[in-house]
Amino acid sequence: MDRNSGARYTGAGGAGGAVYGLGLIGAIVYYIQTADGFWLGVLGVLKALVWPAFLVYHLLKLVGG
Repeated sequence: MDRNSGARYTGAGGAGGAVYGLGLIGAIVYYIQTADGFWLGVLGVLKALVWPAFLVYHLLKLVGG
């Protein structure tokens, strides 16, 4: 496909957004349940936004990467 033809690529990839969304909801619930105060709950919501980074970090740590 010619990049200058004006056509846009609309290929697959929507499932990744769904997985991220479900993970985000699960992470928010987890972090809020384990928070001991309001500000730790706020911090938990912020951490939930970047949960894939924590996942990759711990997986690489586990495999020795």
